[in-house]
Amino acid sequence: MTLQNRIDPFGRIHATPEHGMLMGNRGGCMHTVDQKLTGRPWVNARWIACRLDYKGWHREVMQPGQYTELFFLDEAVAFAAGHRPCMLCRREDARRFAQAWTEANQPGVALESINVLDRALHAERVDAATWRQLNARAVLGGLPDGAFVTLDAEPGAALLVWGGALWRWSFAGYERATGAAIRFAGAEVTLLTPPSVVEAFRAGYRPAVHPSCGAGVGRS
Repeated sequence: MTLQNRIDPFGRIHATPEHGMLMGNRGGCMHTVDQKLTGRPWVNARWIACRLDYKGWHREVMQPGQYTELFFLDEAVAFAAGHRPCMLCRREDARRFAQAWTEANQPGVALESINVLDRALHAERVDAATWRQLNARAVLGGLPDGAFVTLDAEPGAALLVWGGALWRWSFAGYERATGAAIRFAGAEVTLLTPPSVVEAFRAGYRPAVHPSCGAGVGRS
């Protein structure tokens, strides 16, 4: 049975066979004993993205009362959906991201704890009243690699900015966008990735992306 636990760049949860490069969770259990989602889109503000393998640990997904395992094509998708690197299985990535995020968003002010970052991301990623993803507007040509956007002409298509081009996302991987999708560098677009995460990318954090994306980087 294909479980509903795959995340798209809009933060929505789907049932599809592809797992991707990373797994993660949203702070706890969001499923029933028969492995169905309860409709609750998160448990708390600690949304993380984890390695698929760590120290040989193995767990069956969606076990009763345990956290709900979620899967992402790659790290860029996880960030767009509002997740950050896990402090346990991806400690080096988490520290580098926290450093870049702090330098970009609160220069000169030390990050007191990872909880501060989690609260900041939570305020950016979802509307608590509607449970919908929050989005900002941005100029396409000024965005760093790793940011996800949509064009006004095609709001349902998630596009990754990478290597001077746009890449059309799917659960199976990326295809390079052609035509109008890559011509308007000065156009205003809808930004799916939280703005503070985009600033962390500008500060030097480079997310791992699926190999189907041209010069993709697989770090996690």
